[in-house]
Amino acid sequence: MAEARELNLTLDFCLRVGEVLLSSGAGAADVTATMQALAWQLGVKNVEVDVTFTSLAMGFQPDPEEPAFVLIRQVKQREIDYADLTEVDHLVRDVLRGDADLKEARQRLARIVSSGHPVPRWAATLGWGAMCAGVGLQLGGGLAVVAIAFVAAVAIDRLLLVMARRRLPFFYRQVAGGAVAALIAVAGAAFLDDLDLSVVVTANIIMLLAGIGFMGALHDALSGFYVTAGARLTEALLATAGIIAGVSGGLQVGTAFGVDVGRLEPGAVADLGQASALAFGAAVCAASFGFASYAPWRALPPIGLIAAVAILISQSAEATSSLGRAWPTAVAAFFVGLVSYGISARLKVPPLVVVVPAIVPMLPGLSIYRGLSLLTEGPAATSEGLLAIITAAAVALALAAGVILGEYVAQPLQREARRLESRLAGPRLVGPLRIRPPKPKRVRRSSSSEA
Repeated sequence: MAEARELNLTLDFCLRVGEVLLSSGAGAADVTATMQALAWQLGVKNVEVDVTFTSLAMGFQPDPEEPAFVLIRQVKQREIDYADLTEVDHLVRDVLRGDADLKEARQRLARIVSSGHPVPRWAATLGWGAMCAGVGLQLGGGLAVVAIAFVAAVAIDRLLLVMARRRLPFFYRQVAGGAVAALIAVAGAAFLDDLDLSVVVTANIIMLLAGIGFMGALHDALSGFYVTAGARLTEALLATAGIIAGVSGGLQVGTAFGVDVGRLEPGAVADLGQASALAFGAAVCAASFGFASYAPWRALPPIGLIAAVAILISQSAEATSSLGRAWPTAVAAFFVGLVSYGISARLKVPPLVVVVPAIVPMLPGLSIYRGLSLLTEGPAATSEGLLAIITAAAVALALAAGVILGEYVAQPLQREARRLESRLAGPRLVGPLRIRPPKPKRVRRSSSSEA
């Protein structure tokens, strides 16, 4: 009975760690490898782990003739919290080094998930506002665009928070956010004649766009987790459809009040002639995203610097070559993955905390939005909409593949990592590089002690 209780506590601990990692945006491969490593260290070898987008399952059968132990945990909360992710990553490493036993590890995990956020929620709201303001700078907008983007992001975040507390489905929250973004942009255009409505709406809705989910889907697909990848892709498309519905509704209200809306074309990234504004906007966007996601303060300046250099690499390569958009983005993502491993090790944070905010300014959320919105206009715009969707898929694939390749080059591939099954092969953005801890060294007895 004591062994069964210990086994249940071990599997439950591994599942709770996996839940924190998956809800914070970690890939299914990283979650699986971390859970297996923890179970091995805690004495439960050869466990079976199944990770999907909404649930985690872990099973262990001590003998073919005995019944199997199977535990399942649902992933209900999906608020990104890089502070919790960092603390859990430190906890995992302490367990694998043998510095924490199961009882202590469970107590520390309970404190981490119940301690709340390191900064007030209103501060995170200001962080989202600063992120959208940075996007306004990145798009070449003036002071009016930046101010409207900040106000819209703050209003959208507070509205989404209220709707989430009332447990409204995610799709309706996206519709409401898109409507608020469009209405604020229309109000600004009604009072400012020279205001570019497309740029304002683009800056307003950037916090709602599903570029991270789209890239995460391709990351899981590259790692061999196709079910999880399909679920992430479905969520990204549904989120973008909600934005389209909300924005179109808000623009219809503007038309009814006599505001000339015209055709909405998502704003493009500023050209190299505005390199300083482009780099500064990308840095503000990335660092603000990290702050709003509760990343440790020490990681924010490096995140901004990496994002600024990456966006300059991407835009300069695209402007000086005929390679299109995907290859320059892949080169910039490779740079992000290459430098993030060493920087995250110095900052003592998981590489994911640096990688995701740094690539936010390059995410293809606007292409997804434009493609789906064109598809809703009818057969005349179908080909153009499909081209935008294909471009978004190519950019997301370039980002995922570039980051993974950069981490491959940066991380030392240990012998234990090569022993992982093929679907788990790859660099770790969260969790250990090894699936099992190193074996303890044997101490030879001297002849005198043997005597």
